[in-house]
Amino acid sequence: MNLQKCIGLVVIAWIVGFVHGMSHLVVIAQLPFCGPREIDSFFCDMPLVVKLACMDSYNLDTLMNIDCGFVAVTCFILLLISYAHILVTVHQSSKSGASRALSTCTAHITVVVLFFGPCIFIYVWPISVTWLDKFLAVFYTTITPLLNPAIYSLRNKENKDVMKRFKSYYYGFQV
Repeated sequence: MNLQKCIGLVVIAWIVGFVHGMSHLVVIAQLPFCGPREIDSFFCDMPLVVKLACMDSYNLDTLMNIDCGFVAVTCFILLLISYAHILVTVHQSSKSGASRALSTCTAHITVVVLFFGPCIFIYVWPISVTWLDKFLAVFYTTITPLLNPAIYSLRNKENKDVMKRFKSYYYGFQV
């Protein structure tokens, strides 16, 4: 990948994210709000804000879930396609590099699935269960980012050596 393609992909991602976010903001800003202004969640999520509107929000809720679900599923599929392309390319070029690439991509794909799984479930699943939505929201906004450093540091050679020494000390055998 050259610099021009990389910059192009970043610009496209920023533009799509900006347009997506602004479209939600424009819709939310025009809703009539009355009554309680408290959301039963840990953060301000669009479907929860729509439920505060003083109107029948079924159609808008459905439209926003379709919109968010489409964006999330599209990103998820594009990521999986890119990882599949990487694995196929590496596998064709070298057999020894394939296992290393698979190991690296497995860690990446694990984090991607742990992020997008709950996210897609929240926005695509038609039934809203408050405690489950809260749990999944906390999971994909905090747990997944916390797992990233752990996964990548465990893959680091120096950290692997430290873990081997710790195991040998703890279990009483030489490595």
